Amino acid sequence: MATQTAQFARISLALSSPTARLVLNNPPLNVIDIPMMEELAQALSGIETRSNISTIVISGAGKNFSAGVDVAAHTPDKVESMLTKFHSVIRALIATKTITIAAVRGNCLGGGAELAMVCDLVYTSETANWGFPEIRLGCYPPVAATALAALVGHKRAAELVLTGLQIDGKWAAQIGLATRAVPEINLDSEIELVVGRISELSPSALAMSKKACYAWDSIHFDKGLARAEKLYLDELMRTADAQEGISAFLQKRQPRWTGK
Repeated sequence: MATQTAQFARISLALSSPTARLVLNNPPLNVIDIPMMEELAQALSGIETRSNISTIVISGAGKNFSAGVDVAAHTPDKVESMLTKFHSVIRALIATKTITIAAVRGNCLGGGAELAMVCDLVYTSETANWGFPEIRLGCYPPVAATALAALVGHKRAAELVLTGLQIDGKWAAQIGLATRAVPEINLDSEIELVVGRISELSPSALAMSKKACYAWDSIHFDKGLARAEKLYLDELMRTADAQEGISAFLQKRQPRWTGK
């Protein structure tokens, strides 16, 4: 089948049955702003209607996967819309019948790491930089707070979320945040090996197997994320520290925490 491409401003999408290749394309760090969220939702919705697509490979343009969600979208006038749009993308990735594969190199931080971690399979370069630095802004990552412990265990999840610790791809694979870590030079070939293996399998069997694998976790995830969202909007974003952390980042200065 000939490759089909779709035109977007913040992402690139190429479809060649049975694989869709979705690239975050907002260089240099592929920051996930609201326009990218809208394009991701549109692309995923379109892919879901195609019976000939059984796999989605998600990567970042250039040297990075994504440094995360745009901090400017966390301001009081934008944060609720941002959270709704970003989590709609996360929910779409979890709900899709296709097998999702993240190919991670460079920075994979915050919302970028959340996007990668909810994919079914995650292949990372050994030197990729993983982390959830939101705590440094006086915030927390709702998706990671909800689902990370199921991947890496409660203590490691707490360390990553509560300290903002950043780890390399090799460590991410060792703790279960990624499926496998490989030398960066081998990442593309590793992805092609996996895509080739999946392409030989029944799309319907893959879809049903995926649904069965997540049947129990999805119940808890939906409830947990809804609660994390409510805490984020109704309590966290009303604190002076959250507003100070975001303002300090945008003004390129150290935050002055008050504990209020």
